[in-house]
Amino acid sequence: MQYPYVLLNKLTLFLLILTVAVFIILVKLGLWQLARGEEKTALLAQMEARQSLPALSFEQLQHKINKELLTGYRLQIHASPASSQIWLLDNQIYQGQVGYLAFQPLQVEVNQPWLLVELGFITASSHRDELPHIPPLSGELNIEGRLYQKHINPLSQSLMAETGASVRFQNLNMPEIAKMLGHPLLPAVLQPDELASIDLPHPWQPFPLSAQKHWGYALQWFSMAAVFAGLMLWQGIKYIKRYRGKK
Repeated sequence: MQYPYVLLNKLTLFLLILTVAVFIILVKLGLWQLARGEEKTALLAQMEARQSLPALSFEQLQHKINKELLTGYRLQIHASPASSQIWLLDNQIYQGQVGYLAFQPLQVEVNQPWLLVELGFITASSHRDELPHIPPLSGELNIEGRLYQKHINPLSQSLMAETGASVRFQNLNMPEIAKMLGHPLLPAVLQPDELASIDLPHPWQPFPLSAQKHWGYALQWFSMAAVFAGLMLWQGIKYIKRYRGKK
């Protein structure tokens, strides 16, 4: 009977196609990570170039909104607090400690969008229901610092705000924050060089992953592709030897 042999040949062909498909997917994932690494390298070079430019005014900043990413530009403003409520971005890690990034909205010009300023990193209490106390900014302020825009993660972008004396939230979703504030908000955050009244560290993490991490992931995908190809080749050789041995 030739029926079992026909079935076996079809199964072999299917496994061969599946093997090639998996190998191609692994290689493409590696190439994608390489491309992301090159993109991050170009963005980092762009940010370094922006650091050497004179600080933008608030008017210049508004002209750049919706035209390009603002990360890396420096900004100098004279502002006052738009609200005394502190916003705490949850699940942040700095130097091995878990805590929050604190923010406060500022008003730079009347009838213009507010600007979120980063007050810094503060460690979390061992009790989830205890939020850290940070004295809000007050009075007239002259602030200079650098801007950043966080990329929205499509898998996790909801604000998930918990209101109280301070607002604890999960994602830096500027449109949702603006809705809660009841006032338009610029799509970038100002990280100040220093704040006279608040002495907290300011982690500079403009991108979730560095170029080096993307290259590391690319190496992992290529390694997986090589190992997978080697295993399939070994299994193929064993199959051919066993098939010839039956003849």
